[in-house]
Amino acid sequence: MENLFDCKHDSLKNDHEFLPNSIRKWTYSRYKQKLLRISQIIVAVGENRLPDLIGLCEVENEQTMRDLTRYSPLKKAGYKYLITNSPDERGIDVALLYQPQRFLVLHKEEVPIPSQQIHQRPTRNILQVSGRIITGDTLHIFVCHFPSRSGGTKKSYPFRCLAANMLKQKVDSLFSVQASPKILIMGDFNEYPNSKLFTEVLQTRTPSDTIPPQSTSLYNLMASLSGGTYRYQGEWGIFDQILASGSLFMKNKSLRLSPSLASIAHFPFLLEEDKRYGGKQPFRTYHGMKYQGGYSDHLPVYVDLLMFYDH
Repeated sequence: MENLFDCKHDSLKNDHEFLPNSIRKWTYSRYKQKLLRISQIIVAVGENRLPDLIGLCEVENEQTMRDLTRYSPLKKAGYKYLITNSPDERGIDVALLYQPQRFLVLHKEEVPIPSQQIHQRPTRNILQVSGRIITGDTLHIFVCHFPSRSGGTKKSYPFRCLAANMLKQKVDSLFSVQASPKILIMGDFNEYPNSKLFTEVLQTRTPSDTIPPQSTSLYNLMASLSGGTYRYQGEWGIFDQILASGSLFMKNKSLRLSPSLASIAHFPFLLEEDKRYGGKQPFRTYHGMKYQGGYSDHLPVYVDLLMFYDH
């Protein structure tokens, strides 16, 4: 969400940049415009109907989620939300929006990252939610925002590995107690699909139409996509990804998906000219400290799930 902060100071967090009298001049009118922009993205991704489940990164607190679901153009959509309460020093969290009539929440927990083990500052918790959908299947959702590349890619990589290991433990525990759990993992991983974080730590595979899926393996839906969700120095890369367990690729199941149904939202209104490097780049809310009134520095990713059930 590129820093969805409200305009109020939280004495326990370092949110000073996003206040009306700050260097960014984060006013209530700019905050309302941000909520409008987020609503536009969600409606556009949904096309003919709104998405049932939406994972969000970089949201400050429950107030922002209340405002998004109750006081933005999404207020008639009936979304509910779940949000983490992480120790992140900036006060940003991850959240899940869901349609309660299509996703019945059964379980919610937060997975903390033991950053003190490797002498790092606290980071975002992983949000784990299990719910029953209209086919009767239970769907396990993980929303992640792995540690940034601040300080350098190599230096910060062990921190992301730590987060990936915590995620892997939770996924493996589901594999150990259920024969074919249906798992979706989404978020900003700050790593590309070919990173060792995926291929070695999370042990993800690339979906294939010719090789049968393994129910206890994870598959990266973004691994074979071109383009990107984030642009750095003129180069596109995919930081934002969706992973799925092999059971969701099996045919003749009531709930399933296909790699061809995963995509990056490259809507024209989400892009602007890259005057420095040429081409297009995400239309951001801020460029440095300059307010632009755009959407985000990342593009959304999404996947359509196919549901088959008896009426």
